[in-house]
Amino acid sequence: MKLSKRLQYIMEQIPVGSTFADIGSDHAMLPVAAIKTGNALSAVAGEVNPGPRDAAAKQVATAGLGGKISVRLGDGLNVISPGEVDVITIAGMGGGLISTILEQGIDKLQGVKKLILQPNVGEELVRRWLLDRHWVLTSEHIMEEDRKVYEILTAVPENSGMVTFLNEDVYKEYYLDSSNHGQVKITKEMSVRMGPWLLQERNSIFTSKWLSEIDKLERILKSLATSTLSSAETKSEEIAQEIQQIKEVLSCSPKDRQ
Repeated sequence: MKLSKRLQYIMEQIPVGSTFADIGSDHAMLPVAAIKTGNALSAVAGEVNPGPRDAAAKQVATAGLGGKISVRLGDGLNVISPGEVDVITIAGMGGGLISTILEQGIDKLQGVKKLILQPNVGEELVRRWLLDRHWVLTSEHIMEEDRKVYEILTAVPENSGMVTFLNEDVYKEYYLDSSNHGQVKITKEMSVRMGPWLLQERNSIFTSKWLSEIDKLERILKSLATSTLSSAETKSEEIAQEIQQIKEVLSCSPKDRQ
């Protein structure tokens, strides 16, 4: 089985010996690969619709892993019981949906030691949920595959003892040096929006993503300029400020945190 680069990276974040649930499993490719490589001892493949569930069951049967992978039909975390797994993966959905799944199934997070989340959009919604619910964001990875940019977030419970830092450390305000703008302040809100770990690295994919975001915001700004709505001016000011903030961040060289 050949995993995509995205799923391969997600699989590599699963600690060896884990029992995990893959929510929205899509043919159960990740559980099958994780079992075969030894990253996981057992897995639950959850799907909300019968068609994908049946496709996942077929994949598991073909791999001869019916004894180690349980394919289940259900909405979000309803497919597992509290304490049943120690890792949860949710990939390929919007950040809003991922946050909703976690919130609605919060009682199922008992005993879970790690979340591995890959939102297609709305990454900031996932970061905010993790922050509000006392999960520490331990790493972020940004990658490009088939002309799409993906961000993969991993998190552990804040009081688990598995990390030596807390959310207040991850989202602490600091300054970056810019040749064009002097010192640029990175606020907590900017870290939630752009990613605290990604902001520190600021690699070429990160830069490309946010240049594209500037283009989108500038198109919105141009559209608002022709609007007669009373709220258009206020919205335009907010967007112009956001564009300026992103440009200031992108003007900073990597590894110049002060």
